[in-house]
Amino acid sequence: MSGTNSSSLTPGTFILNGVPGLEDAHIWISLPFCLLYITAVVGICGLIYLIGHEEALHQAMYYFLALLSFTDVTLCTTTVPNMLCIFWLNLKEIDFNACLAQMFFVHMLTGMESGVLMLMALDRYVAVCYPLRYSTILTNPVIAKAGLATFLRSVMLITPFPFLTKRLPYCQGNFIPHTYCDHMSVAKVSCGSVKANAVYGLMVALLIGVFDICCISASYTMILRAVVSLSSADARHKAFSTCTAHICAIITTYVPAFFTFFTHRFGGHNIPHHIHIIVANLYLILPPTMNPIVYGVKTKQIREGVIKFLLGDKAGFVKTH
Repeated sequence: MSGTNSSSLTPGTFILNGVPGLEDAHIWISLPFCLLYITAVVGICGLIYLIGHEEALHQAMYYFLALLSFTDVTLCTTTVPNMLCIFWLNLKEIDFNACLAQMFFVHMLTGMESGVLMLMALDRYVAVCYPLRYSTILTNPVIAKAGLATFLRSVMLITPFPFLTKRLPYCQGNFIPHTYCDHMSVAKVSCGSVKANAVYGLMVALLIGVFDICCISASYTMILRAVVSLSSADARHKAFSTCTAHICAIITTYVPAFFTFFTHRFGGHNIPHHIHIIVANLYLILPPTMNPIVYGVKTKQIREGVIKFLLGDKAGFVKTH
């Protein structure tokens, strides 16, 4: 098909249908997502404020946590308000270019989130295995360069998504059975071949998701070896407890992500489509909601910072890893 014909088959808008098959329950579905979103925004803003204002939290671990939190809140903000407009106001139309922009930011930020989790695993490896050199290895310039590299990796790998999608002819209509513009959900609306989109999407998943998981696994393998070699049970407990919050963040991020990715591409035909859509939305909203809570409960310095803020305590508190 010629480029002219392809461009003539480019729709002006797409229609996002929400959760197919559960249209009558949209209002009820929206309530927990709205509550989760409000909790995520309040928790993340409070966490970022706390990290910025407490000197005891001016360490690599908390800078990475602030970067993860900012990525999380930006990610869910690109989708949840739009989803609530679909559920509450029946505003299902989205401009074609706005859809491509949403697609880019959703995938770029999920890639960024994965990269920051990988950096946090490396941070925990240095903290446990080289505690005396922690502050000299993870200096502010190193943290800034690592964050920038993660951002640039995600931007460069995700940038082709909108171009691969825009080139497709859309002669089967503009109806997308989803709450936001996901790469393959949009591409499958096309009547053209989506092989390039599928292959490139898989390649990006390998270069970001699988690479990051391998780095995280390697980091925790070395952490586990270092912890087991410690002679004191208290020392082992203290060393590994510094990683529990990060492990929880990994679980809440990657479990729904892998479910969405593998069922979307390699089967899952027996799973109702509305389950795919709900899990895909949970993948975007659950980590931003849970991470501030988990880190607030599991991290002593953050707990003390919250108590200090709420009680107006002017005394400093002890820095510990």
